[in-house]
Amino acid sequence: MGLITGVFAFLYHLPQIYKWLLKPYYIISLLMTVAFLVLRKTPGLCEHLATDREDGNSCDFDWREVEILMFLSAIVMMKNRRAITLEQHIGNLFMFSKVANVILFFRMDIRLGILYLALCVAFVMTCKPPLYMGPEYIKYFSDKTIDEELQRDGRITWIVEFYANWSSDCQSFAPIFANLSLKYNCAGLRFGKVDIGRYGEISQRYRVSTSPLAKQLPSLLLFQGGREVMRRPMVDNKGRAVSWTFNEENIIREFNLNELFQKSKKLNKKQNCSQTEEGSEEPQQESNEVEQSTESKKDQ
Repeated sequence: MGLITGVFAFLYHLPQIYKWLLKPYYIISLLMTVAFLVLRKTPGLCEHLATDREDGNSCDFDWREVEILMFLSAIVMMKNRRAITLEQHIGNLFMFSKVANVILFFRMDIRLGILYLALCVAFVMTCKPPLYMGPEYIKYFSDKTIDEELQRDGRITWIVEFYANWSSDCQSFAPIFANLSLKYNCAGLRFGKVDIGRYGEISQRYRVSTSPLAKQLPSLLLFQGGREVMRRPMVDNKGRAVSWTFNEENIIREFNLNELFQKSKKLNKKQNCSQTEEGSEEPQQESNEVEQSTESKKDQ
């Protein structure tokens, strides 16, 4: 039953996977992932490779290579147990496969190991995972706009994601947060994001560490009346984040999004009534706010 479910899930996401594989980052990652397997199994090349097999067949895996590949499979399965999105599953597979390839190439020939390691370093420095560019109702803050926006109207509740573009966890969480904004964004409940990897002052001001060891990225903060009410993940006395799973169900439950949304709809009705009484000036002001809320990543 589990196998059938996995097959249907794969077929359901197949169009999305196809689009990903057309992007340079995933094409190069896929080639680097299968590099050792292709080299070991390609006729004309494998005959010239070193091997520890007793029969001397250099076109097949020796017992140590099989052991490394089995260990790789176990690690990927363990890491993917906590993965939420398809991007995280694929990212874990690519990352640990590259680590295994480095070990395998160094065992085969130190020159090939150095070459592959150099390619990995060049890949990490020059090729970044593609950013999420799908639909969303999210306001992108800068260091000059975040305080003003949060305190502009005390009736508005803000859920703000503190993220960094270099964080793979933040990149994987982006479509989840965007989907929540499409479902729950309204006049009294707004969604925002701020890149604290770019604006270090905001990181210090709101006490969200960008250190990989702190594991605080991404962080979701709930603001009401311009003040922080709660955050996830919580932080212990040592400044490290308490383990918390960033999936849609947990966020809806922990932040009471359904309840907040119902209260915010009442605020929306009150605003509509006041707009009809005040005339045409208020709609013009609201249209300006809508234009500001469509600020894109390129505007920062």
